[in-house]
Amino acid sequence: MREKLVLGLGGTVDYEIAWDSRVIEHLIREYSIRASELDASIPVMSERDLVVTLLAFLAGGAGGERFVASSDIVETFAARFDRRITLGGTCVRAAMAMQALGVESTVHLVSIDDHVRRLLPAGCAYLCSADHDTTDPHLIVQFSAGARVQAGDIDLDAPHPNRVIYANDPPNERLLLSEGLGEALREAEIFLISGFNVIQDTDLLRERLLDIRQHMQQLPLDAVVYYEDAGFHVPAMSRYVRDALIGVIDVYSMNEDEMQAYLGRPVDLLAVDEVAEALRELQLLIPAATLVVHTKYWSLALGELAASYAASLQGGITMASTRYCYGDDFTERDYREIDSRVPSVLGTRFAADLEDRMGPTVRCLPAFALTVAAPTTIGLGDSFVGGFIAALARR
Repeated sequence: MREKLVLGLGGTVDYEIAWDSRVIEHLIREYSIRASELDASIPVMSERDLVVTLLAFLAGGAGGERFVASSDIVETFAARFDRRITLGGTCVRAAMAMQALGVESTVHLVSIDDHVRRLLPAGCAYLCSADHDTTDPHLIVQFSAGARVQAGDIDLDAPHPNRVIYANDPPNERLLLSEGLGEALREAEIFLISGFNVIQDTDLLRERLLDIRQHMQQLPLDAVVYYEDAGFHVPAMSRYVRDALIGVIDVYSMNEDEMQAYLGRPVDLLAVDEVAEALRELQLLIPAATLVVHTKYWSLALGELAASYAASLQGGITMASTRYCYGDDFTERDYREIDSRVPSVLGTRFAADLEDRMGPTVRCLPAFALTVAAPTTIGLGDSFVGGFIAALARR
């Protein structure tokens, strides 16, 4: 039943642009951008700022999510490229990935328009807090490894494929919860929480955290609560979410970028000693029952119940890998084909060594060895969540 899996808290309408180095190089010259200016952390108040931050992400092959001062910036930049309109938001992309395996769910939305009604699969029910239609697009820029940009004194070659998200989305910034959420949770077996990262007002965030705690009182005692972290538009506000929800979250999940943001430093993802130390620090920062970290090389669960989530980790890895290879329109057959592939040698060696190093409180599984000419880097974390929850629900 769809009501058994409730995924929240907000979906988006996304503009996915096709990477074109020539357009980026034209903008570098038009705005006289120099290599010394590249910085992924500056406020994005103009199209020029967007290009400066995007180039900084490209240089490190890193992904991220940034707030922009106006949706007009998104519209102006997106209009320069070929683009397609899709649905996003962790809960929606996870639900759509699960639907490919025939696993149905209910998603909680905070905005609605004809794009959502047209693109949401029939197997995804929804409840929505909005009382009228709005469209505030998210810009998603993905690049492949080796994407090259040369203009002025800038000469960049992306070391890894990744994606960057830019958005100004008032409904998701308010994250108003539907009055029907508590009722939807009464028979839920799994509840996904995501989306608090875009709220920028401290008082509003505290109010929403009180709201969701109230709705969650309707959850059955044995329901699993899964929290997926994301890049907070105001990084300091992530602690309010941790303080309010850590006691009611069963699985606290994040990707490699978010892990490194919490630690305040880069981590060599294939260095066992370095990752083990990072995980110990992460546990002190986020004392969740089970921590999940998913990366391009491996995914792991950390905690006393880590071993019980092995099948769910594999489901997440397989789902994200399937999307990486096949994009939006993958099938269950594609999923099964990916699941039969051989794990990467580096990931396999790392996973075994990390488990030896840290003992039974860690369960680490390697990613697959994948070679794809034009991979999809958008929505991989969301797909991991969908695969994890689908496997957990089937268990």
